[in-house]
Amino acid sequence: MKLLPLLVPVLLTLALAYYIYIPLPDAIEQPWRLMMLDAGFRAATHLARLKHWLGFDHYINSIKQSTEGFESLMRSDSAGGVVTGVKVSDITFAGIPVRVYEPPARGEGHLRKGLMYFHGGGWALGSGKKGTYDTINRMVSDELNTIVVSVEYRLYPEVEFPVPYLDCLAAAKHFLSPEVLANYAIDPERVAVAGDSAGGNLAAAVSQEISSDNSMSVKFSVQALIYPVLQALDFNTPSYLQNQNIPILYRTLMVRFWMQYLGLDLSLLPQLLANNHSALQHSALTPELRSRVDWNVLLHQKYKKSYKPLIVEKGLQGVLKEVPGLLDVRAAPLLADTEVLAKCPRAYILTCEYDVLRDDGLMYVRRLQDAGVAVTNDHYEGGFHGCFSFIEWPFEFDIGKRAVRSYINWLQKNL
Repeated sequence: MKLLPLLVPVLLTLALAYYIYIPLPDAIEQPWRLMMLDAGFRAATHLARLKHWLGFDHYINSIKQSTEGFESLMRSDSAGGVVTGVKVSDITFAGIPVRVYEPPARGEGHLRKGLMYFHGGGWALGSGKKGTYDTINRMVSDELNTIVVSVEYRLYPEVEFPVPYLDCLAAAKHFLSPEVLANYAIDPERVAVAGDSAGGNLAAAVSQEISSDNSMSVKFSVQALIYPVLQALDFNTPSYLQNQNIPILYRTLMVRFWMQYLGLDLSLLPQLLANNHSALQHSALTPELRSRVDWNVLLHQKYKKSYKPLIVEKGLQGVLKEVPGLLDVRAAPLLADTEVLAKCPRAYILTCEYDVLRDDGLMYVRRLQDAGVAVTNDHYEGGFHGCFSFIEWPFEFDIGKRAVRSYINWLQKNL
C-alpha cells in the first residue's frame, strides 16, 4: 500500500504519454510539438462526440467551442479599428459577412491590390476573423498594400453543399464589381483569390466559375491554393494511404468532412474508404471523368511509389444519383474539363508531403499545366496538413512560418 501513492502518478504519466505519442516520419520537424497539438485536437473531438452521444449538442458545435478556446491562446488583435496600420471592418458583401482589411494610405492616385480569402476547416469549422487567419490577412494587407476580404461563409451543420460555395461565389462577384473595386481603389487587373484546405476547394471552384462567366468584366488575375481538397472519388490515392494516420488531418476525418458537406449518411464511411462509391458499375462516372482523377497518370513516379490504384467493379447502388455533388465540379474542381481549366488564372499551389490531400493538389498542378496555365507548385517535403496556420505561440512551427512567407513572396511577385 505504501507504493500506491507513487504508482498512481507513474501510471497516469505513462497513460498520458501513450495517448500523446504517435510515430511520425523523421522528416517532420518539431515532432513532439505536433504530437501535443494533435493530442489536444483528438481530446476535443472525443469529448465532443461524447456530448453528442449524450444529447447535449451537435459534436461539430462542441468542437467549435473547443477550437475557439484554443485560438484564444494564440495572439489575435481585436476586431475593428486600426491595428498596426491596417483598418479592419466587419461588413457584408451581397448579404455574406466579410472582414475587410485596408492597408495604410499610400498617397492619392495609387491603386492597390485586392485579395479574397476563404478559410479552411472542412466546411464545418473555422473563421477568418480568428487566430492566424486574421494575422496572415493583416500581414498580406500591410506588406503588399492589398485590400484583403475574408469571407465568413456558412458552415455545417447549419448548411451543406452547395451553400458554402454559393456564399463564396456571391461575395466574389460583389468584390469584383467595378463599383466596389473603385470604392476601395483596387487595380482591376491585380485581384487574387486564395484559400486553404476546404477554403482552397472553394477558391478553386469560384475561380473556375468566374473565369468562365462572360458576364464578369473583371476576373481574378491569380489564385493561391494552400493544400486544397479537390475530389471525393478516390480516397485511396498514394497520399491518402501513406498519410492516413498523420496528424492533424487523418484519412477518416477528411472522408467524414466530405460526407457531411455532401449530405451523405455517415454510416457509409467504410464504403467510401473502400472506393465503393466510385465503382465501375456507375455509368455516370465516364472514362473521361475518371481520367481527370487518375493519379496513376497524373502523378510523378516519386509520389506513386509502390501504390496501386483501387478500382472496384461493383459497389454502392445509386449513390451518384442520390449524391450528385460527388460529380459536381463546384464541389470537386479537379473534375473540371480542360476547356474550363484553360481559362483559369495562373496559380500558386502549396502541397505537403505528409498530407492526405497532397495528391489532390499535385494532380491539379498537372491538369492546369496541361491546360496551358502557369503554375507554381511549392512542395514541402517535411510539411503536414495545417502547418500554414501554425505560426504563433504556443503552436508555432518553423515550416509554417516558411510556408506563409513563401505564399506572401509569391503574391508580391505575381499579383
